[in-house]
Amino acid sequence: MTAEREWTEDDLARILRAPGPDDDKYTRGVLGVATGSQRYPGAAVLGVEAAVRTGVGMVRYLGPEAPSRLVLQRRPEIVTGAGRVQAWLVGSGMPAASERDHDDELRVLTAMRAGVPVVADAGALDRVADAKGPVVVTPHYRELERALADSRAPLSLDEIRSDAASAAARAADALGVTVLLKGSRTHIASPGGEPIVVSLGTPWLATAGSGDVLGGVLGALVAGHSSWVEARGHAALAELAASAAALHGLAGRRASAGGPIVALDIAAALPATVAELLAARR
Repeated sequence: MTAEREWTEDDLARILRAPGPDDDKYTRGVLGVATGSQRYPGAAVLGVEAAVRTGVGMVRYLGPEAPSRLVLQRRPEIVTGAGRVQAWLVGSGMPAASERDHDDELRVLTAMRAGVPVVADAGALDRVADAKGPVVVTPHYRELERALADSRAPLSLDEIRSDAASAAARAADALGVTVLLKGSRTHIASPGGEPIVVSLGTPWLATAGSGDVLGGVLGALVAGHSSWVEARGHAALAELAASAAALHGLAGRRASAGGPIVALDIAAALPATVAELLAARR
């Protein structure tokens, strides 16, 4: 078993950044989002909603017509045009490689080749080797198995389940990325870095769309701390991934209060959760 550092609420509070009087929407972070599809448009809505509620300054969304329309209906402040970003969130709700059309492929490659940090989920995991900047991937167990299938360190689903921490560390080294392996306990590993585990959630987080919300939280944190990622690389990405998992878990607890929740409930609980953590730090 891999020895891991337990990520705490104090660790999360240390990472969170409140805007100051000299900040504007650009200095607070601009996140590019290429998620969702005609088949799964809700993934785009959930990720964007989570990003803006975590505190990013601006979101640029690039996607097909159906998710673009739903994103703007939910969040009219979103910009649906290309431009400079400090990080990308890509892949949630997008088709696998064999099913991607030309436009989807172009969106994935635009994100990967931008030279900024990338949060890669589901439908973009096959393209991490094309990235020009540091990447953090957010697979669940089956996605990790598929991502490693053609690598130098393949793992079976049973092997991942039996030792998720070691699986995350092995994947990080094999793929050259930071890994956030989703589960009841979230395991974070980076190439040569200290393994981290997050246990701040609730079983009620096991609901459709919860992972899309987590992607938006992480994208917002990475965009808001892009200069830190530029300076420290995967060491910074690992701490931001742990912080995203912790914030997602705490927001889930707040939203649940012991009962069932849906994904938008988690996103709605993010501002109050952030405020409470910032107040405790002060």
